[in-house]
Amino acid sequence: MKLYNKTILCVDDDEDDLTVLKEAIETIDTSFTIVEAYNGVHALEVLQALSDQNNLPCLIVLDINMPRMDGKRTLTQIKSNEDLKTIPLVLFSTSNNPVDQLFCAHYGVELVTKPSSLKSIQQEVRRLLKHCA
Repeated sequence: MKLYNKTILCVDDDEDDLTVLKEAIETIDTSFTIVEAYNGVHALEVLQALSDQNNLPCLIVLDINMPRMDGKRTLTQIKSNEDLKTIPLVLFSTSNNPVDQLFCAHYGVELVTKPSSLKSIQQEVRRLLKHCA
């Protein structure tokens, strides 16, 4: 059985969004290790490496709109993998499209619209970190 630790995988092609998310997590709890990936293909490679080390993340925060492999395809790949499918995953996006909401509901994952203010981001991150408790 794989162990989940205090690692969070943040997947986004926008480096500014990754930095803001990482800083919000570190402001709330410095004991988390944040691993970054820049698209779905990269995320799956990172997850495979972490799995090989029995070091799976306690949470995956995944953007929807990315090059190479978008968040929806990445999510379907993760959910079809026996070792990865139980990791809590949140789609974090600027989208509030009803189609995206239905997609997330189908897979039982939350779609969070990226907050626009730092205070709102920190509040959302505080809530998301409860997945790692």
